[in-house]
Amino acid sequence: MGLFRRGARENAADETTTGATPEVAAQASDDGGARERGPWDVSDVDGTGARLDLGAILVPGRPGMELRMEIDKASGAVSAAAVSLGGSTLQLQAFAAPRTEGIWDEIRAEIAESVTKQGGSADDLPGPFGRELLARLPVRTPEGRTGHRPARFIGADGPRWFLRGVVTGKAAVDPEAAVELESVFADIVVVRGTEARAPRDLLTLRLPAQDGGPAQPAADEPAAPTFDPMTRGPEITEIR
Repeated sequence: MGLFRRGARENAADETTTGATPEVAAQASDDGGARERGPWDVSDVDGTGARLDLGAILVPGRPGMELRMEIDKASGAVSAAAVSLGGSTLQLQAFAAPRTEGIWDEIRAEIAESVTKQGGSADDLPGPFGRELLARLPVRTPEGRTGHRPARFIGADGPRWFLRGVVTGKAAVDPEAAVELESVFADIVVVRGTEARAPRDLLTLRLPAQDGGPAQPAADEPAAPTFDPMTRGPEITEIR
């Protein structure tokens, strides 16, 4: 089920590392206003601190957090990163976006339409990062019956990029359980790069550095920006 095609709750105030996050420099958005919270653009921060370098995104570590890198079978490229914490998971993908406007409103409507067509439901609700979707995704139970799995789709529009997160597990429906994963999403730094990219192109991810060595690059061809919460692809898992 492709929930990102080319073309929830009320507002509330897996690899790991620990350590303080870097100090945030003066944040300025494209319209000259101050950015009050992340996710951040790389130009917003003064250094990357203890964040994990995954190429297009720098992910803050948390004690007990696990990182899984999802690999596209066809291209061998890293298609997504997924962090697990406290029994819940946050899947992350970053995409190119137009210079003049965000794409989350459009993408959110497309996801809702796709979920509904698959026999699920989706509610567009306010959340800590603005509008988000609380979806009930259809799944097949071990008994062969049709059930539903909750998932929260959260998003952030940045300067020429869009970051999407998909929260599954208890954090999809329990505000208290969601706090830690929301703090991870809010402290991510996106490294868009200066190269020309078509809107919605998946920004290149790479495997994290191993034991202080260089990070391993993904394949040159980016994976197609699709996501099926019910089916995992090959994964590389590491815990620190």
